[in-house]
Amino acid sequence: KVLIDVPHSDLAEELAQSQTKIQALQNTLQQVLDRREEERQSKQLLELYLEALKNEGSILSKVAESETVPGKEMDVVDTGTSSTGTSAKTALSDHLLAVLKGKPVPELCLDSQDLELVVKEDTQALAAALNWDKQRAEALQQACDQELSKRLQQVQTLHSLRSTSKGKKTLP
Repeated sequence: KVLIDVPHSDLAEELAQSQTKIQALQNTLQQVLDRREEERQSKQLLELYLEALKNEGSILSKVAESETVPGKEMDVVDTGTSSTGTSAKTALSDHLLAVLKGKPVPELCLDSQDLELVVKEDTQALAAALNWDKQRAEALQQACDQELSKRLQQVQTLHSLRSTSKGKKTLP
C-alpha cells in the first residue's frame, strides 16, 4: 500500500527505473490489493450465506415438525369445503406474503428458500393470494428466479475463488 501511495516520479528516481515501469508496477500492486479485498469480501459473503443456510435448516426442521400435526387446514381440504384464507390457495406463509406485498423489491429481502417457494408457486394462486393480476405475479416470479440465479452464481464464484486460493497456498 505504501508503494502505491508514493508518487511514481519519486519511486522511479529512488529505484533508478523509468516512470512508466514504476507506474505499471504501482498499477499491478493496486490490482493485487483490489483482488485480495474482493476475495476477502467474497469469503465473508460465503460464510454469511452458509450461516444463513444453517439457520434456515433449523427453522425448516421446526416448521416441518409443526406441520406433521394435523390441523384445521387439513380438515378444510379433506371435507372439500372452500376457504377464503390464503392457506387454501397457496403454500406461502402469511409473513412471506406480507413481505411480497409490502416491499418495492421483495426478491432482495427474501432468503433463498423463500425465493424458491415463490418461484415454484402456481402463478394463478400467487396472484390470487396477493390480489394482483397474473402478469404482475409472473414478473415477481421471474425477478425471484433471477435473484436465485444470481445468488447461485455468486456462490459458485466464491467456491471457485476458494479452490483457486487454496491451490495457490500449496504451491512452493
